[in-house]
Amino acid sequence: MKTIDRFEFPETVGESRSWKPVTRRKALHSQVLCHARTRIEGMWAAYIFPVPGMNHEEEEWLWKTEGNKLPEDIARAIFPAFRELPYAK
Repeated sequence: MKTIDRFEFPETVGESRSWKPVTRRKALHSQVLCHARTRIEGMWAAYIFPVPGMNHEEEEWLWKTEGNKLPEDIARAIFPAFRELPYAK
């Protein structure tokens, strides 16, 4: 594994089989979530999406179908923990 900042990314096919992305969630409103996750190539991206607002833990998966990728400057402001990683274009 290679380490960028404090995040680990796979360097081999074998390592990629067991690799899990680091994810973070931020509620901007009870019905608006942002989801950030590292990507296998050593980058990260963040998405914004609407949710019913009943249970954010159950609603977080909606980023896959409802999410819109955030511009880099906004994503970095919301998720400073990823500041050392390149943002996926």
